[in-house]
Amino acid sequence: MGEFNVFENQLNYQFLLLVHMVCADGQLHSEELKHLENLAQKYQIGQSTRDEMNKIIKGDDRDISVGFLADRIDKDKHQETMRQMMVVGYAYGSFSPSKEKIIDRVANCWNWSSDYRNKLLEEARKLADLAINYKQHKKASETTKIQGDRQEKDNSANSDKKDRKISNQKENLLDEVEYKEAIEQCSKIAKEDYQYTEIAALQRTRSTLDNLANNLQQAIRRADLAKGEGAEIKYRSRNKGKANSAKEVAQQLENSRKDLDAQITKDIEEVEKSLDAKKRATKCFTIGFMGKTKAGKSTLHAVITQGGWDAIGLGKQRTTRENREYKWKNIRIIDTPGIGAPGGKTDEEIAESIIEESDVICYVVTNDSIPEKDFQFLKLLKEKTKPLIVLLNIKYNLRDSRRLEHFLKQPNKLFAKDGKSGIGGHFDRIRRYAKEYYANDYFPIVPVMLLAAQLSSEPEHQDNKDKLYKASRIQDFLDSIRESIIKHGSIRRSQTFLGSTVGNIQEFDNWISKQLTAYQNSANTLRNKRQKVSREIEQAKQDSWEYLEQEIEAIFQSAFEIVQPFAEEYWNKNEILLKNGWQQQVNNINFESRLKNAFKQAADKFAKEVQEILEEVGKELEFSFRFNSDDFHFNQQDSFDFKNFWRISGSILGVIGAIVFIFAPPVGIVTGIAGGVISFLGGFLEDRNTKRRKAVKNISDSLNSQLEEQKKNELKEANKNWQKACDDCAKDIDRYFDELIEGLNAIATQLETAKEKLDNTIDYLNCGYGKRIVDWSCEKYEPLNVKNVKKTIVKVERKFGHWIKIHTNSKLNIKISEAE
Repeated sequence: MGEFNVFENQLNYQFLLLVHMVCADGQLHSEELKHLENLAQKYQIGQSTRDEMNKIIKGDDRDISVGFLADRIDKDKHQETMRQMMVVGYAYGSFSPSKEKIIDRVANCWNWSSDYRNKLLEEARKLADLAINYKQHKKASETTKIQGDRQEKDNSANSDKKDRKISNQKENLLDEVEYKEAIEQCSKIAKEDYQYTEIAALQRTRSTLDNLANNLQQAIRRADLAKGEGAEIKYRSRNKGKANSAKEVAQQLENSRKDLDAQITKDIEEVEKSLDAKKRATKCFTIGFMGKTKAGKSTLHAVITQGGWDAIGLGKQRTTRENREYKWKNIRIIDTPGIGAPGGKTDEEIAESIIEESDVICYVVTNDSIPEKDFQFLKLLKEKTKPLIVLLNIKYNLRDSRRLEHFLKQPNKLFAKDGKSGIGGHFDRIRRYAKEYYANDYFPIVPVMLLAAQLSSEPEHQDNKDKLYKASRIQDFLDSIRESIIKHGSIRRSQTFLGSTVGNIQEFDNWISKQLTAYQNSANTLRNKRQKVSREIEQAKQDSWEYLEQEIEAIFQSAFEIVQPFAEEYWNKNEILLKNGWQQQVNNINFESRLKNAFKQAADKFAKEVQEILEEVGKELEFSFRFNSDDFHFNQQDSFDFKNFWRISGSILGVIGAIVFIFAPPVGIVTGIAGGVISFLGGFLEDRNTKRRKAVKNISDSLNSQLEEQKKNELKEANKNWQKACDDCAKDIDRYFDELIEGLNAIATQLETAKEKLDNTIDYLNCGYGKRIVDWSCEKYEPLNVKNVKKTIVKVERKFGHWIKIHTNSKLNIKISEAE
């Protein structure tokens, strides 16, 4: 923050905090910007502060942070600053989570209690409600007066208001009473649908996800307490390094829970984000303008609203807070800076930032470039069940005076579909791409010339303004908006609040279904693999024992081979020399170390085979999970990795490595040979050769006999200990399987419960949507509530994004193709 020190005293920190509040949700409303400008003039904001304001609005990385500003505001100005921030936050009747985070951050900087903060928040809410109610009352009074005036005029002129055509730009079709009535009905429908959605669906979804996270934690904790503590007592007497399967399971399940919990937390944030977008969309019919940069969106909204001309031509200057809102004749327009602009977000990020709250998406394309890739984002519209209008902007250089003159003489020539330069091919291409990515082509394509409409508003072309405006065919676009609102406005609103909200919840439901299937299949796989694993471990035990047995035989054979040479060399030595000599011979062949190593190698061989057996099971579980995941496409990159989850850790196999330490390796073998040998040296009547022969034989027989006995005992004891150690390991693994299966089933149970609740929520929303469709089809209206829904709807079947089938209590049975 050192760069601000030079002019720090010139900045208005309170004002800049308000700028952060306005920009918090990444969507700038024209009224909010006007409000900031009015405040800037009122408080005589200097150029330094304005420069920093522009950085915040543009999302410049060098902008001053909220914490920096909060720390530099005098304590006696804290309360008033916070009130102003809250009023700005509630300016449009909603308080987004992103704006609330700024409030929390500032309150924390000032060490405010939550009670004090909430008190000011409630005061701000009441002030905002009073302001909103006043505006609505004033607007209703004006509407009533206009309706009375229009009705009187209509009665004396022409009663057929649907067929009226107005060519004057200032008296377009959107001024009609019928349109205003449709807008009011749309608002009424939206409020009911929002309440139906928010109270019983979105809140229920959040509660379901919250409960799922808590229940998963409790299930894992119960498993840990029930098994982990008991296992520790049970294993207390066992050697250090042995496996504690219960703790291993508890740790793996806890890691799994954390991964699930991370996704659930993200889902809850999506619910809040969706709810906030729905709330913002209640008051106005919303049109989202989208398209490639420089396609003409800014010109389009400037032509319609007769404002925002300063944004034209700025397609390259993309900002982080790219979406701008405009309100015009009870329509809310959201304008994006353009897909493909340098340094911007991806197409999907731009689309998803406005699709949720838009009733109709207007996609602007130009006749000079209609590549297929520009239409791939329509998949998102299909997934969100959003209606579409394609505006084809005919580009022609009317800035050239001769071309302008030619155009005014033959304005329809550039709009001809047939012919060498006709636009019919563009229509065909648009519909072909739409069928591939949008699943249908049931939408209007409206050709316009936005430059002609722009010229009609420029002073130097006022003599031809009416001709230019008419020739631009912008009125055709306004007619399509009017038709969309008057004929389809109410059902479009329900589609936004009820229809597409199902998609949000369906995503959570699909993700939970994917996890549920994975856990159930994994438990079944483990259950089915247990017998095979047991057989394979038994075979590994037998193979390893045969290896160990052969090694023991070979080691003892090397001892047998040195007996005869030793006896011939030491036949006449005393007891001490004989004992020491034999011990030296045993050491020379590394008898004890080879025996120890044989046990270790056998244990390693067994451990490796068991590891391979378990890894093979892990691979099957991972493949099963991946195979089932292919059916779903919900945040796949965020789903946890089963590869690590199923990796059997060293603690389970640690008992195998410890097998070698179970055995007491032979120490000082065959130590009783001397006493039986010395007696042969006392015969004075026998010659030296006879004495030597008998002594050698006696020593050899004694050593061979003792070695044979020792080998027999060693093999017997080794087999006993080997069987016990391997069986203990097998039991640990078997217990691990049991506890892991039990833990997986516990998680699956919680996922199944959550899925059932989400399924009920989806069914609830679909029935509400079905009710709206039936009422709209029958040209009637009833308040949307559970009683009225049950009175009309039996059930609704729906393949989201494809079709919906509604079963009613009457003979009416509607199956329609959605604009999805």
